[in-house]
Amino acid sequence: MNNLLARLYSIYASIIFILSFLIIFPFILICIWIPGWNKYGRRINRYWARGYFTCIFLPVKFEKSENIEKNKPYIYLANHFSYLDIAMMGFIPGDVLFVGKASIQKAPLFGYYFKNLHIAVDRDRLRSRAETMKRTDRALESGSSVIIFPEGGIFTKNPPEMIPFKNGAFRMAKDKQIPIIPVTLSYNHLILPDDGKLLFHWRSAKMVLHDPLFPDNFDSEKALKEECFQVIQTQLAIDNLNI
Repeated sequence: MNNLLARLYSIYASIIFILSFLIIFPFILICIWIPGWNKYGRRINRYWARGYFTCIFLPVKFEKSENIEKNKPYIYLANHFSYLDIAMMGFIPGDVLFVGKASIQKAPLFGYYFKNLHIAVDRDRLRSRAETMKRTDRALESGSSVIIFPEGGIFTKNPPEMIPFKNGAFRMAKDKQIPIIPVTLSYNHLILPDDGKLLFHWRSAKMVLHDPLFPDNFDSEKALKEECFQVIQTQLAIDNLNI
């Protein structure tokens, strides 16, 4: 019975995702085609993401540090256990570009939107990684923030335990002196597990935006990376302790 309910809920969530995206897609196209309007396309994306969770009756507990300043660029780094993580990034405030895998561009319509409003990286190609760094630099210099999954993808075999972070985001933070915001996505691995079944399991979600980590407070990229990892992993352990 539980599997049947999960399947029905998954079908409903998928239909809502597709229909709602088709509704907003013409407006996103306008924002892509008109020079200087990309940020409005990303704003539509934020409203759509939040509306999506409402439409599938999935509450999100959102906790945000009071030390995060409005209209200031940050590098948001989140754990990555589920495909649901991408949609939940819409809860992050301000103009934010998502840095994700180039394979996302292959998705019909969604790939076109992502290619034009966000930043795609092919980690197997050196030229692609270099271009990604340039685009990310330009976004930060223009006052926008970026979102990165520092694990490099969904690779852990034992969520909520993360795998070690890659270095790129921390090197960028030190070079540009851009604060890092650790982000904990506490329960997405329970709601939509990465087990190949693509089954939603209803329960409340949680996102925590922690205090900023200022690069000049750390002696090295390694120290900054270790602190970011520890902040997120500690929150994951606390939230999943009794589950």
